[in-house]
Amino acid sequence: MPRLTSSPPHIRFFFPFFSYISCVVFLCFLSHAAESQIQDQELQVLLKLRQSWQDPSSLDHWVASNSSSHCAWPEIKCQEGSITELNLVNLNINYSIPPFICDLKNLTKLDLSYNNIPGEFPTVLYNCSKLVYLDLSQNYFEGPIPSDINRLAGLQVLILAANSFSFDVPASIVRLRRLRILHLYQSEYNGTFPEEIFGLSNLEELRLGYNDKFVPSQLPQNFTALKKLRFFSMPQTNLFGRIPETVSNMEALEHLDLGLNPLTGEIPGSIFALKNLRMPYMDLTNVVGSIPQAVSAANLSVIDLSANNLIGNIPEVFGKLKNLYSLNLQSNRLSGGIPEDIARLPALSDVRLSNNYLRGTIPPDFGKFSPLRRFEVAFNNLTARLNDNGFTGNVPGGLWMSRNLTALILSGNGLTGELPKELSPNLTRIEMSNNKFFGEIPSTVSSWRNLRVFIANNNLLRGTVPTELTQLPFLTRLLLGQNKLSGNLPTDIVSWKSLITLDLSHNQLTGPIPSKFGSVPVLTRLDLSENQLCGSIPPEIGLLNLTLLNLSSNSLSGRVPSKLENDALENAMFEYSLENNPGLCSSYSFMTPNVCNSQSRSNFAMIMVLPIAAAMFVLLALLFIIRASRKKMDRFDSTPKLTPFQRLNFTERNILSELKDENVIGSGASGKVYRIMVNSSGDTVAVKRISDNQKLDQNLEKQFSAEVEILGNLRHINIIKLACCISCENSKILVYEYMENRSLDYWLHKKERLSPVSGVANNMILDWPKRLQIARGAAKGLCYMHNDCSPPIIHRDVKSSNILLDSEFNAKIADFGVARMLAKHGEAVTLSGIAGSAGYLAPEYAHTTKVNEKIDVYSFGVVLLELTTGREAKGRDEDMCLVDWAWRHILDGKAISDAIDEEINHDSFLGEISSVFKLGIFCTVERPSKRPPMKKVVQALLKCSDRLYVVEQTSRRNLDVAPLLANPRHEEMPPSARPLHRCNTY
Repeated sequence: MPRLTSSPPHIRFFFPFFSYISCVVFLCFLSHAAESQIQDQELQVLLKLRQSWQDPSSLDHWVASNSSSHCAWPEIKCQEGSITELNLVNLNINYSIPPFICDLKNLTKLDLSYNNIPGEFPTVLYNCSKLVYLDLSQNYFEGPIPSDINRLAGLQVLILAANSFSFDVPASIVRLRRLRILHLYQSEYNGTFPEEIFGLSNLEELRLGYNDKFVPSQLPQNFTALKKLRFFSMPQTNLFGRIPETVSNMEALEHLDLGLNPLTGEIPGSIFALKNLRMPYMDLTNVVGSIPQAVSAANLSVIDLSANNLIGNIPEVFGKLKNLYSLNLQSNRLSGGIPEDIARLPALSDVRLSNNYLRGTIPPDFGKFSPLRRFEVAFNNLTARLNDNGFTGNVPGGLWMSRNLTALILSGNGLTGELPKELSPNLTRIEMSNNKFFGEIPSTVSSWRNLRVFIANNNLLRGTVPTELTQLPFLTRLLLGQNKLSGNLPTDIVSWKSLITLDLSHNQLTGPIPSKFGSVPVLTRLDLSENQLCGSIPPEIGLLNLTLLNLSSNSLSGRVPSKLENDALENAMFEYSLENNPGLCSSYSFMTPNVCNSQSRSNFAMIMVLPIAAAMFVLLALLFIIRASRKKMDRFDSTPKLTPFQRLNFTERNILSELKDENVIGSGASGKVYRIMVNSSGDTVAVKRISDNQKLDQNLEKQFSAEVEILGNLRHINIIKLACCISCENSKILVYEYMENRSLDYWLHKKERLSPVSGVANNMILDWPKRLQIARGAAKGLCYMHNDCSPPIIHRDVKSSNILLDSEFNAKIADFGVARMLAKHGEAVTLSGIAGSAGYLAPEYAHTTKVNEKIDVYSFGVVLLELTTGREAKGRDEDMCLVDWAWRHILDGKAISDAIDEEINHDSFLGEISSVFKLGIFCTVERPSKRPPMKKVVQALLKCSDRLYVVEQTSRRNLDVAPLLANPRHEEMPPSARPLHRCNTY
């Protein structure tokens, strides 16, 4: 037998090493195979997830690929080849969360915020055993938070804000002991929250704010035991009572918000002793006493104590807060002066001290050492004695030249001095009315290139209206009434392309009215009254689309232009626009000017000739009308083309033969509207005739095409039905369903209403249930256009006169002549010009040609304010449109009940009306991204009748939208700090 020999020593040495390497390679192979298998499984889950959500376009890139892993997709984060995070934010997801999402076994973070996901809380997520972070905010979840939510035991972050969750916040939530962040703000909870929440010792952020249906409760004493809490927010949660002094124990606290609650007592002196405190908000809380003088929180960057009952002085120590950028103390009862050191703070950009009892001068250093963007000191002379109580002295030069200042509001004080020769290039708005500014308007005013609003009524300005003032291309409002201006009006006004309002009344102006005033393209309000103007009224003035004209108390002469006479016939507001002009005459006796008379002889022959001539004239006129109507019919008959969009029970001849003046029910810039009975059964239609000229205007042609293209394909109960269109050589005719109750504008703003059928006076009041019905219907129509049409449609001219009402007061959106289609939902469309109506235009029109559906949301917000207040969108005076007025009402601390239309018997509906008023405010915030989508608006309107608000015991309780308008917060509510008179910035 052969002898077995042992392995050589070097082989015996390397054999274990080779075995180890083999095992490692084998294990790596198994690991790679397992990882590859996991990735394949997870990819299938993602593709299945996309399919269950009906393949949203935002996830078009979710496709299987050999070139890259799904871990490279922007919504995905992986660790060791497995998905740990899904960040599906703002992807327009409209469907529920499927249970197989938890097949992603290593998922630790799920963020589905800012979508449209419906249904109840998704308990299917209980199977995601490793979930640490869950964000479901800004969706449509409703119903209660489940009582077994503690099954998500590993959660450290839970964000459920801005949904429609209701009932109580469940006590089981306090068993999530690892929670560091808890957001439950802005929902529909109508019960309580468990005080045990304040025992979650690991909490760093707790936000419960904007839940105004919480059962009233006191601020729990144990909340100050949260030693790690950095961010604590409970505004508008029905908290009452005092703020505990033990708040000083919260050593980590940086952000404290207790605003909009009916708190009482004084501000604890220990609050400003918190070393890390940066942003305290205690606005609209009814706290009293003085502002704590002991301030050791050197990091303070925002102080908001506005709209309370605070007295005493502004603490001098505020002038040492080097990080302070926003100071809001407006609407209190503070006295004394402004500490000079505050004006020297290097970071200060926002100062609001209006509506107090402050005295003295403005410190001269404001704007010199800081990036000042906002400065408000208006209305500090509450007794109207400017010399005694208002700010006095000159405006510091640093304010005029502050590089970052965009708006300077100084109205209602006793300020003096001359206008500056130089101005900050970023300043777009100056309000300085009701002061004592003097001197001439400098010729260097032409360098104020970006100025959009200049309001300087009731000062001591003198000299002429300089020609240089007409060179400001973006100026929309110029109010210089009640000064001492003299000389002739400027004639070269070609740059006033954007001017909407011009008020030069109550001055000493002389000379004629330049005819070029009639060529200012968007001028709608013109007041030249109480001057010494002479000569005739230029006929060109009649070409303006004016909503206010006042030429009274001058020395004008001659005949009133026929266009103005016609306007006076249709609109009573012009009746007194021309009074106190002795040399002026009109054809109509009801107008204030004298009736124009000829100097003909009154002899017997003339008396005999006139009746005969009149009879012959009538006869000839009748013959001419008969012949002309026959020619018109011949012309129509030769070329009419009818395009139907519905089943019709009439022909084009039924329409064309009835286009008579006696059937006219309205008229506008594009033509007349007729009410026509089309058959013996009494069926009636409304007919809009676009033009009767030799050649159709290009813009009108575009409007006709847009209306046909859009309305011809729309089918919705809340959008006007287009029955057909008829095209002729010289006319374009649109035939709609007839709306018996005309428009919302007709019911809200026409004092004398006539029945559209009988012509008898109709004094019926539009009660609240009908108004709410109208709001809901119009909102549904817009929501359909924005979300269910492909491509989406923006109307661009939403207003009360374009919301028509049928016999049951169902609302229908009408007039799509300037509507535009979007490429897809949420994307902007580029426009060649501004469309819409004064008072309804969104402020972004002032600086961009790219807009989206949020311009309709803004306009609809104005309509909601009209419905609740009964006021007109354009306003009833020179200074404020409706949006301005609503903001002022809120900021002045007035109850919403005081703003409600007196025609509404609102005692039984106060909660609903208040909700709709607030919704109107939300819709009209300045930043488009902060306005709610129409889906949310519809949802709010449908739910508002379920809100059982208790009538407010104090006016302060009504001011729950002020933080939207006045606070520079950067957190949960869509605060989008409101613009200064934003409806007048375009």
